[in-house]
Amino acid sequence: MRQPRLEYLNPSAVIVAPKAIPIATRPTSPIQRLSKAYFKKNAVANRISTIAAQPIQRRPIIDSIQCKRLILKLSADFEPVSCEWKTRSKCFAEQLQSGDVFEAADVLKKLTFLSREKKLSFREQNLLEKSKFLIISEITNAEAADEEALRSEVERLVEKACNRHAQSQPKVMVASVH
Repeated sequence: MRQPRLEYLNPSAVIVAPKAIPIATRPTSPIQRLSKAYFKKNAVANRISTIAAQPIQRRPIIDSIQCKRLILKLSADFEPVSCEWKTRSKCFAEQLQSGDVFEAADVLKKLTFLSREKKLSFREQNLLEKSKFLIISEITNAEAADEEALRSEVERLVEKACNRHAQSQPKVMVASVH
């Protein structure tokens, strides 16, 4: 290997050391270097902080009139269920994220009907449990009722709606079975 040639420095020349980052603040991986550069360049951190600072809006608990409407809706017939699982799952998730109790009732009825027809996927089972929890907790808070008695009443009303739907649309899942 060839040795670099040493040149004698002129004592009048000033040597400036590069600006070094302290070890504690130095990025440890290329991903950290890129992400910090990205945040600095595009000022994403400022946008995120202003979005995160916005208050979360909550809706009030339903009153007794809306509670009676919800109970009536639980036993009413519902629209046909989509056969495609992706569309169905996305639609159910959006309805639950909306926060509307009546939409949650619709999700509960449809998923209960599907559970009678086929075994639900893990995601659909979670959505079913979440919608049931939302409805029962909402009615419990609105009417100060016993949760266990209310749970059995809600299940009875949803089964009634599923029976109505099965009578009006007997061949719903036949098209999706291969």
